[in-house]
Amino acid sequence: MDVGYYGADRNERLVRERIQASWMDAYSPARHLDAVLVVAAMLLSSIGIAMIYSATYHRLELAGLPPASLANKQAVALGIALAAMIATAVFDYRYVRAYAPLLYTGAIFFLLVVLTPFGKAVHGSQSWIDLGGFQLQPSEFAKVALVAALAALLHERKAEPDLTAILAAVGLVAVPTGLILLQPDFGTALVFPWIAFIILLVVGTRARYLVGLLVTAALGVALVLKAGVLADYQIARLTSFLDVGNSELARTTLYNTNQSMIAVGSGGFAGRGFLKGTQTNLSYVPENHNDFIFTVVGEEFGFLGAAVVLGLFAIILWRGLRITALAKDTFGRLAAAGAVAVLSIQMFVNVGMTIGITPVTGIPLPFVSYGGTSLISSFLLVGLLLNVHMRRF
Repeated sequence: MDVGYYGADRNERLVRERIQASWMDAYSPARHLDAVLVVAAMLLSSIGIAMIYSATYHRLELAGLPPASLANKQAVALGIALAAMIATAVFDYRYVRAYAPLLYTGAIFFLLVVLTPFGKAVHGSQSWIDLGGFQLQPSEFAKVALVAALAALLHERKAEPDLTAILAAVGLVAVPTGLILLQPDFGTALVFPWIAFIILLVVGTRARYLVGLLVTAALGVALVLKAGVLADYQIARLTSFLDVGNSELARTTLYNTNQSMIAVGSGGFAGRGFLKGTQTNLSYVPENHNDFIFTVVGEEFGFLGAAVVLGLFAIILWRGLRITALAKDTFGRLAAAGAVAVLSIQMFVNVGMTIGITPVTGIPLPFVSYGGTSLISSFLLVGLLLNVHMRRF
């Protein structure tokens, strides 16, 4: 046996394996994971679970139910959301581009199902599908589908979008927006035109077209209000915010907003302490585990706690904008911009209605508010951002 020959062959194989391992390490997408983005999202979700427990444990105990039942459900949803984020990040986002029409069609299908007897009404809006122990809100997933569809529609444009492309984008937005208004869910419906506006802005649409879209959107809102599409309580939310309503519903909405502001203000600099919020425990603020969860943060942890939550959101939006700028192609840039658009408007509107600077619309606070579908949708957007970032080379 020629030992030298086999020794040389072995050495050559080892060198080849090392080169291959080095190449895989250098170009592996996971090597470029944006850990800061993931940690910020997980911290917000962990804070959310704690706030959900604080907001619900007292009344659940009074009802003879396990005090941590809703917090535990949110923890399970977080596990599912993390799995969804990983799945979205693992596969090259070119697959998202390829299947964007299918995702969009599926979203529209489920929005139609919601309007049938299979849909379930919660708080006056038929926005849910009951799947046994789990309630699905298709409009949350429709946000993700619209981001993918708009990015896929506009990514191949070598120059600024022409009128045909803009009208096609408007059509993509109009269908889910109209279906959501029929539920009716005015707050969620407002998110969809915002997604389109930001994506069209990033792709380089002319200013006159963007102004035209804003005017059209304003006229659309006025038409919706005049057409009687919205429920009385939804109109009352807007009129009470504008201080033009004197109905009982308007006064109730204004009362809820005032209680929310009292809760946030009573927290002072450092807050009353975990589980010690009187506005929270005595249920003065409605839906304080969901739409008004920021009041729990403000009351129990004060200015410091609110600053931490807003700081984590600022980190997420900063990383999202950075990923948008670093994307290697137009689809990645538009998809990342769309993800940032969804998270930013929901954060701004939710916190704004808590402190009285925006009308009450029922939009949840991403990562923090109670709701499995909203949480999964938010982490799908994080997964999309991670995907674009990991494949930016």
